This record gives sequence, C-alpha cells and structure tokens, in this order.
Amino acid sequence: MSAAKGKFGIVISKVPVMRIGLGEVMTIHFPEYEILHCRSQGELALTQLNRASVVIADLSGEYVNPREALGQYYLLLSQYRHIHWIFLVSRALYPLAVELLVRPESTLLADMEPIEGVVNAIRAGSEYSERISQTLLSPEPRSGDTEPKVAVMLTLSERKVLRLLGKGWGINQIAMLLKKSNKTVSAQKNSAMRRLSLHGNAEMYAWINSTQGMRELNLISAYGEQKEWKQMPQEDILLS
Repeated sequence: MSAAKGKFGIVISKVPVMRIGLGEVMTIHFPEYEILHCRSQGELALTQLNRASVVIADLSGEYVNPREALGQYYLLLSQYRHIHWIFLVSRALYPLAVELLVRPESTLLADMEPIEGVVNAIRAGSEYSERISQTLLSPEPRSGDTEPKVAVMLTLSERKVLRLLGKGWGINQIAMLLKKSNKTVSAQKNSAMRRLSLHGNAEMYAWINSTQGMRELNLISAYGEQKEWKQMPQEDILLS
C-alpha cells in the first residue's frame, strides 16, 4: 500500500491472532490505509506516530504490570492528540482504562467487541465515536448466560491448520511443518471455513479469537508455546 494516500494506521497486540485479525479488518474495510503491525507500543518510532491517524491497541494481554503498561499509553495520548486511539480492554482492566485512557481522542472497546463495533469506531473517528462502547457498559453476563455452544465438526487436519493460523503462522510455515503443499493447507483452511459458515479471513480470525474458537482449538493456553517453533530452522520461521 502506498503511503502517498496519506492514511496510516497502527495495530498493536501481543497476541498473534488478535494482531492478524485486526489487520485483516483494516485491510478489508479500510483498504486506503497503510497498516503497521506491532507487538507493543515500545516498538514504535516517533516518525510512525507522527504519520498515524488511528492506532488500535489490544490491551487484553497486559496482565504483568497493567498500570505501567496503560501509563505508557497515557503519555502517548498526551503527546499525539491527532491520533484516534482505539483500545481493546478486558473487563478486568476496564476500571483502570477508564481512569487513564478516556480522553476526547480515544475510544474504549471490549476485547470481545464484534467486528462491526471496531469498524464503526474507526469510521466515526475520534470526534464522533463513543468514548466507551456499549459492550463494555453492559452488565457482565452471568455464568449461565454464556454464548450458545454450537457443535463444531472439524477434521483433525483442519483443526491443526486453524490452530496454527491463530498462533500467527503463515500458510508457508504450516505447509513446511506438516510436510504438505501450500495448496493442501489452503484447501484445509477453506474447508474449515465452509464447515463454520465463515466468509473471509476477517470472520475466520474473529471466530478463532472467540471463546468457542479458543476452546475448540485449545488456544487458551497456547500463547508463548515454543514446541512447534523449535521443529523448524530459524530461517524458515522468518518466512511469511
């Protein structure tokens, strides 16, 4: 994407599936934007922040020292007021996010916000977007009110491909690990999407990141897992 169009956005998340999924949402709904993907705000350069008009930061994984992590964004909010800051926060971090991050140029969304909520916030811009989404303002559902469980009939191969995609792997990497062709891996991904009635990569990543998807693919405790990476040469890991 050429930077000549003048629209530059940044997606930040420590969780690969969130980073990839949010990037897909931007690519599909806002193709005029050039997108930069980062694991944390510490990776950003001043020139990138000066160029950016929107930053989507997933804070749901900030558990070690949340006040310090959100405090860093508080400082950036004060310095870069031309940016529309969109923060995805968990209910556990919500009170702290309200304390530090609610500003005229920011929007708070739930970490499980529907795709349309993210799209609407970006489209509305900082001037017209809600400061806090209705998803966060709604009472937390009781344990008996959880989403309905729908049977997922995926083959073991399809499940493996989706799980690796959710962990940030590319088709080439998955094919090398499983000793299959790119065409076969892509076919298994597409077959899984048909079984799940998903249309496009954005919906696929949204499902993978849902409670049901995390449970079905055993991704809840998968982040930071290194076993599969160690089976590949380092130079192959860098392929996208």
